[in-house]
Amino acid sequence: MELDFNSKFEEFNCYEDEYLSLMDITLKELNIKCDPIVSVTLVDNRYIHKINKKYRGIDRPTDVISFAFLDDGHQYDKVLHKEGMVALGDIYISVEKAKEQAEEYGHSIKRELSFLFVHGLLHLLGYDHMKEEDEKIMFALQDKILRQKGV
Repeated sequence: MELDFNSKFEEFNCYEDEYLSLMDITLKELNIKCDPIVSVTLVDNRYIHKINKKYRGIDRPTDVISFAFLDDGHQYDKVLHKEGMVALGDIYISVEKAKEQAEEYGHSIKRELSFLFVHGLLHLLGYDHMKEEDEKIMFALQDKILRQKGV
């Protein structure tokens, strides 16, 4: 398992270990056999706004964006459950948006940044929340992983 961690915010560099731990819990929970490579970058609202506009056509900042390198269900089944290194994709998290949401929801920035990482990671692993039934599955899994971490 490899995590390429990048941050524009020095005070959040400690999240590299947190994210590695969350990644390990997630892989075990999902019985993933491959050796994944994930890139995560902590950015500001301005940066994620540009990404959101360019790639999603949405002209505002968002909290997390994932770019999965695997792109269909058959690929996921073939790759994730076999041994070998696999580049899963990139996750971008807005620290500013995370701070806003932590305050809005009344929990810690650690909980929000952890949630956003797990959310992005699950997208890289093929989970989505476009349909209500898929959202229930994905969000229950997020909660279970965060509870296992004690966040």
